Order: sequence, then C-alpha cells, then structure tokens
Amino acid sequence: MAFDTHIKQSTSSQQLIVQAANSLQTAQQTGQPCAPIRHLLQDRAVNESSLADAYAISQYNHQRWQDEGRRPVGCKIGLTSKSVQTQLGVDQPDFGLLYADMFVADGDDIPWGKVLQPKVEAEVALVLEHDLTMELPTVADLIRATAYALPAIEIVGSRIGNWDINILDTIADNASSGMFALGNTPTLLKQLDLRLCGMVMERFGEQVSVGAGQACLGHPLNAALWVARTFAQLGQPLRAGDIILTGALGPMVTAKPNDRFEARIAGLGSVRVGFLGE
Repeated sequence: MAFDTHIKQSTSSQQLIVQAANSLQTAQQTGQPCAPIRHLLQDRAVNESSLADAYAISQYNHQRWQDEGRRPVGCKIGLTSKSVQTQLGVDQPDFGLLYADMFVADGDDIPWGKVLQPKVEAEVALVLEHDLTMELPTVADLIRATAYALPAIEIVGSRIGNWDINILDTIADNASSGMFALGNTPTLLKQLDLRLCGMVMERFGEQVSVGAGQACLGHPLNAALWVARTFAQLGQPLRAGDIILTGALGPMVTAKPNDRFEARIAGLGSVRVGFLGE
C-alpha cells in the first residue's frame, strides 16, 4: 500500500507541516513525547483546512518512512466510538497506516519504550483477498473482497505528552498508532455475526475491558467500509493482502511494564500480548 492523500495545503502552511512532522519523528526516536501538534498549525480550529494540514503532516512522515524502507501492510481506523467523536468535536473516524515492523506475533512481548505511552484495545482485523478499486465500494464489495477475519490487539501510543490530543493531533500522529498483534486462526465472515460478537480483555486473568462489535460504528464492517471508501476517493484503493484494524470494541486500557493481556472475541478466538519491564 502506498499512501498519498492528494490533499492540498497552503504554501504558508508548508513550513509548519514540516516542523510538526519533525517534532513527531524526534519524539519517536528519542522516546521523549512532544508538545501538542495542533499548536503548530496555522489554523488551530478543527475545520477542513486544519484537518487537511494534519493529514499532510502524517503524509510527510509516511513518505519519510517509506523512503527509509518501511513496508506498509494496511491501515487502522480510529475514533470509531461515537462518545469519543463527541469528546473530540468531530463526526467521523480517522485513519493511519500499518507497517510490517509494527506487527507483533500472538503471545510475544514488546520491549517497554517501543511504544510511547502505550494503551491496548481489542479489535476485529480483516485481511483482504481482492483489491477494492471501485470508486464507491458497497458493503457487498467489501465482504466479497475479504479473505477472513482475525482477533487483534492494537497497542496505541502517542508521541504527544500526556495524551494531550484533539483530532488534529491524532491525525498528524498516524492516528496514534503503535503496534498490533493478530491471532492465528482465520475465520470467514459468513461464520460470524460481527455486530453482536462479544469481547473480553483481561490483564493477568482480571477483566479490564468488555464490549461488542456494535461499539465500532455500529458494526466493524461499517468502519471498514468507511476507510475503503476514503482510500478509494484518495486514489489509493485498498489492495489484496492489506490488513484493516476496524476499531476498538471496548474501552482502551493503559499498559504498564510487565503487563500481559489476552483478548477473546466471540467466534474469532483469542490473541495475547505482553510488555517487558523497564
């Protein structure tokens, strides 16, 4: 998957976009979170112009990373909870890219500090078998293009200090992406009711998050369809083999050193991830 937003930003914004992208990159490299990115934008209000600049910041770093050889493998959808959208003053989700070096195998441990200020959330992952090149894909197109679903744990992280973010910050920061773990047993969509599938996530056997598919824009396929249409309209359609993290099924949980989490999703099985100590 390549990524080019085709979003235009004003010439006067270019320098601020580069400055913001470099700030996020430095935070990741040094392990020291930066100040909110929204303060660097020419227009700090949430509107079409500032959203375009936030995506341009993200695109700047995507181009940098891909020039460095990082391999995109799919996308993630954020802000799929209506309550979170209301909190941030927006009426739509956002998206980021997934890279191969963000993947962690089921049951493996992540070195502490690999993801800044990590939080975990359980999700449904879809893996595509066919390209979605049509301009306005339908849910039928999406179902037909999907090879299978997997349980996933997304480890979200913020390069911005104390998670002091609004929609502009998280868009600029690749939708606050960190790493992700996938379960190993693929399941066909026709064998699932993703809207009603229940989710339980535990830390060392203690329940810390519960939810269901309907928490994700009413249905995980709704979220996946939104991102498929968004990428198609940007001229960068989702392709066979792409992974789609469809969004949280329940509240995210702050991770600590030496934590270990297991998420179980009805019909999909389980997935586990841990964190090494400081």
